[in-house]
Amino acid sequence: MDRRTFLTTSAAGLACSLGEFALFPEAVLAKIPADLKVTDLKVIPVWTGSMNYIYVKLHTNHGVTGVGEGGIRGRGATMMAAIQEHERYIVGKNPLQIEKHWQAMYRWPRWRGGPILNSAVSAVDIALWDIAGKILDAPVYQLLGGAAKDKMRLYVHGGDADAVRRAKAAGFNAIKTGPAIADNGVIKQPWKLAAEIARLQSMREAGGADFDILYDAHTQFKPEMALEFCRQVEKIRPFFVEEPMLTSDIGKMKWLADHVNVPICQGESQFMKFGLQEMMDRHLVSFINPDVIHAGGISECKKMAAIAEAHFIDVALHNAQSPVMTLAGLHVNACTTNCVIHEFNQARKYAQWEEDLYRGVSVKYANGYAALPTEPGLGIDIDEEVAKKRPARPFARARGTLEWPDGSVSDT
Repeated sequence: MDRRTFLTTSAAGLACSLGEFALFPEAVLAKIPADLKVTDLKVIPVWTGSMNYIYVKLHTNHGVTGVGEGGIRGRGATMMAAIQEHERYIVGKNPLQIEKHWQAMYRWPRWRGGPILNSAVSAVDIALWDIAGKILDAPVYQLLGGAAKDKMRLYVHGGDADAVRRAKAAGFNAIKTGPAIADNGVIKQPWKLAAEIARLQSMREAGGADFDILYDAHTQFKPEMALEFCRQVEKIRPFFVEEPMLTSDIGKMKWLADHVNVPICQGESQFMKFGLQEMMDRHLVSFINPDVIHAGGISECKKMAAIAEAHFIDVALHNAQSPVMTLAGLHVNACTTNCVIHEFNQARKYAQWEEDLYRGVSVKYANGYAALPTEPGLGIDIDEEVAKKRPARPFARARGTLEWPDGSVSDT
C-alpha cells in the first residue's frame, strides 16, 4: 500500500482511543490507525567504495516504512549487530511512541552509552521520526515545532586558497579545514605551526573578510599545542576551532578556554545530553556539534540544542555521512533557532548508484543555504534491491593512522 492510499483509508484513527485531551485535531488523528505497529527491522549496509553506510529500515503493518542511519563506519560489523539487537524490542510496538522507545532502548539494557550503543539507538530513533512524518503527511521538523528559519546555512570542506575560491564560486561563504601537520602519518616535532598558520592566512586572503573559515583539529593537538595554535590563529578570525584537544579532562579544557580568545567547538565525540552537559554548564565552549547518527538521534539532538540555547551556546551539527544523515540533521536544524551552520558534504553530482539507491532524492541547496525539506518524514528512502548490489565490507578500516616521531600512537 502506498502512502497516499494509506492516508485515505485509515479514517478510523486513534482519536477515540486517546480520549478528549489530544494534541492534534481529530482530522489529523484520523490518519493514525489504532493497530499501527512495527513488523520488521532490517539493517541495510551499503559499501560506497571507501566506507560503509549502515542504514536501518522499519516496516509497519500498514505499509509505511521509516529509514534511519547508524554511524561508526570503521566498526561496521559491530554497528550492524548493535542495530539488529533492537529488533526484539521494537517489533510489535507502536512506532509513534518515539520518546518512550528512546528511553527504553537507552535505559533498559542497563549497559548504556558509548559510540556503538548510542549510534544504534540513533538509527532507530531517526527511522521512527520518518514513520511519524509519513503517517501525519508532514516533514519531521513540522512535528518538532515547525520552521524556526527560512533556510539553513551550510559549510563545505577544503584545505587551501583554491578550495576557498571554488566554494565562493559555488555560492558558499564558509569552509572547514583541518590539520596539515603530519608527513606520512607522523607529526613532526617541533610541529609546523608557522606553516599551518600561513596556509590558513592564504585561505583568509582568498575568502576575504566576509567568508568564514572553520578549523577542525580532530583532537590531534596535545593541550599545549592547542594553546599555541589557538593564540596564533586569532588574527585569522576562525568561526571556531573544533576539537582542539581531547575532552576527557574537563579541568584541562577549562585551562585552555581560560587562555584563548577564539570560539571553541566540541561535541562530535560526545553522546547524549550527558556528554556535553558539564562543558555547557561551565561555559567551556561557544559551539556544540553533536552528530545526529551518534549522539542519540533526532530526539536527543533537539534536546541538546535546547540545553545549549539556555546557555547562549550555538549549534553546528556534525554531518559526515550520507543524504539520510544530512536530512535528519537538517530537520533538527530547521526547527532550532540556535543551529547556525551545518556541515555539508553533498555538494557534488551523485554517482548513478547513489541516484538509484536514494531514488533520485538529493538535498536541495542554493547560494550556500539548504532549503527547508518539503516531503513527509525525512523525505528520502533506500532502495533495498540497489543496496544488495553493494554489500558491506564490515571489517574495512575507515581511517588512517597517525603517530608521534617516537612511534607512539596519536589520535586521528
